[in-house]
Amino acid sequence: MGIRIRATGTSRSTDTHSVVTHSGRAAAQCLERAGVRPDQVGVLINTGVFRDSNTVEPAVAALIQKAAGIGLDYTRNDPRTFSFDLMNGAVGVVNAVQVAGSVLATGSTEHVLIVAGDTHPSLARSSADAEFPYATSGAALLLEQVDGAEGFGPVFTATAPGTPAGQAYVDTAAMGTVGRTLMTVEREPDFEDRVLEVAVAVAHSALADLDGAFVALIASTPSPRFPGRLADALDIDRDAVRVPDLADGDPHTAALPLAYARASAEGTLTGYTHVLFVAAGAGPSAAATLYRLPAETTA
Repeated sequence: MGIRIRATGTSRSTDTHSVVTHSGRAAAQCLERAGVRPDQVGVLINTGVFRDSNTVEPAVAALIQKAAGIGLDYTRNDPRTFSFDLMNGAVGVVNAVQVAGSVLATGSTEHVLIVAGDTHPSLARSSADAEFPYATSGAALLLEQVDGAEGFGPVFTATAPGTPAGQAYVDTAAMGTVGRTLMTVEREPDFEDRVLEVAVAVAHSALADLDGAFVALIASTPSPRFPGRLADALDIDRDAVRVPDLADGDPHTAALPLAYARASAEGTLTGYTHVLFVAAGAGPSAAATLYRLPAETTA
């Protein structure tokens, strides 16, 4: 049995800066593309970190579920959709894949929907701090269990010892009454090097004993050059690297699903047998998993 990606959804339009709206649109698009009804989704996992107005409660996953039109009726015989936030920075999507695999293996639901996305808490990028490194976007992956070998392999994770390579927080003492519209993001000077080191370690674990495979690489994008540096360290040809549109900055938690959706839409995964997903963030921490593509993709 395997856990495969049934469909993807994305949202990056500029008519709104609400991550709830973007993630809800991506989720709805994902279900439409798959031909799956909302009541067939048993679990929705939100991995986004930077959210509208620094919302803490309720769980943003519940707001996204509502925006996507999932589980809005609540009568005696209606199927239930459970949603929750899983926040581990840029690593969150791969963590969610691991959780989704465990959920689907129980047979308790047909599909698990993973959503990701971030935004500046002010919801007005024109007035946001120009140094805020993350783009506004939403992305979704619809996962299902299938017979056969295709789909995700084991998830490998690691966290480097020592202090975080970066952090984000609301300085309530300094921000006063405008704290819901501001966020402080700090990165150590060696941020990228420290994150790269742990990313290389988990990627090697995911690639171990893989012979005769043609692997495309999709990785986090803390900088535009990071995926290429990771490919070099893994001895993967840079032509095999697939990235999202980085014109507006780092999509952060949405980087992996956006890149996969773009590569799928453009047909640039044809000829590859696997995709290596590597997520890495400020912990510094990283997670990696190898995804075996369906036969029709590799032909």
